[in-house]
Amino acid sequence: MTDLLLTDIGQLVTNDGEPMRNAVVAIDGDKFSYIGTAKDAPFLGNGEIVQCDGAAVLPGFVDAHTHLIFAGDRSDEFSRRLAGESYSQIAAEGGGILSTVTATRAATEEQLFDLAVDRAWRMIRSGTTTIEVKSGYGLDLETELRLLRVANRLSDTLPITVKITFLGAHTIPLEFANDRTGYVDQVVETMLPEVAPLAHYCDVFVEEGAFTVDEARRIFAVASEFGLGARVHAEQLSRFGGAHLAAEIGAVSADHLDHATMEDAQAMAAAGTSAVLVPGASYTLRSAQAPGPLLLEAGCNIALATDCNPGTSYFEAMSPIISLAVAQMGLTVDQAIHAATRGGATSLGLDDRGIIEAGARADLIVLDAPTVAHIPYRPATNLVGTVISGGVVIR
Repeated sequence: MTDLLLTDIGQLVTNDGEPMRNAVVAIDGDKFSYIGTAKDAPFLGNGEIVQCDGAAVLPGFVDAHTHLIFAGDRSDEFSRRLAGESYSQIAAEGGGILSTVTATRAATEEQLFDLAVDRAWRMIRSGTTTIEVKSGYGLDLETELRLLRVANRLSDTLPITVKITFLGAHTIPLEFANDRTGYVDQVVETMLPEVAPLAHYCDVFVEEGAFTVDEARRIFAVASEFGLGARVHAEQLSRFGGAHLAAEIGAVSADHLDHATMEDAQAMAAAGTSAVLVPGASYTLRSAQAPGPLLLEAGCNIALATDCNPGTSYFEAMSPIISLAVAQMGLTVDQAIHAATRGGATSLGLDDRGIIEAGARADLIVLDAPTVAHIPYRPATNLVGTVISGGVVIR
């Protein structure tokens, strides 16, 4: 018996072989049960039919890097950067991450949840069915716990998959400006034991002005003892050693990578560390773009993500990210679609996401377009007509 049958699919991108034409997809419960031709489709019974009318169908987007939970607004910084000020200059004057920390610390848990759930629903309606959510705008135990509780509420509330990352090592907070060792001690000795039950991963921003390789190595070692996987903000503003650290410790991902080299990419590929690329940040900062073709040549799994945050990449939808990856990062349409779906799922350790095959979780999107090439071709239009997450139709 089939609960849901998608018929008359014009182009079906499964990430399991070549795209199919004139296909049907059957869903039982929250799993795909059949992918193939109409003549061999299973009996529908009382199930629902989704008539695709020749539209393209692909796996739901997997957004593998977001800072979804925050309060405040940094549109003024955007204007300042357009006038010629650098990210580093603005941060040195109390802007940047610390500006959002101040606003987020002042917000209640309910306010943060309401803001985040609104953003998340806009993402869902744009085709995202799996999302990674980081903390990192608290930088003290109380607020970091508040952010992680909100992330867990999102996981319990939303009809999509939510993976949660602790990013207490986002930057040094003002109260520790003259005692960075003291703050690393706090992350390791005070925060990690309390936050570990609320997260799947630990992340560290490895960069000049943030955290050194040695500081990050110490944090990740303790995070590993608490069962947290490692994700690394690496090589965003300079080549600072984060990618090699990610490979050294077997991190599941190194993210940004705007200044990564072939040496970095080969080390990551050998370690099985995914490359999560965030072209929205490079676009907003008007900075270097991650070398997508180089990372692919080295054998890295590539993922795309919005990096949704209030300062450097206020993107909520994956479609413009795919367009930027094609237009500015050197990926082909097929490579970008794979990175926004299967690649992201792989970076999150989700083998049954980002793919349309029997037994996988039934996450997919139906476009208001005949092929997936329309996604980067028409980046300012939300072409997502229907979202199905875990076998449930979201309209």
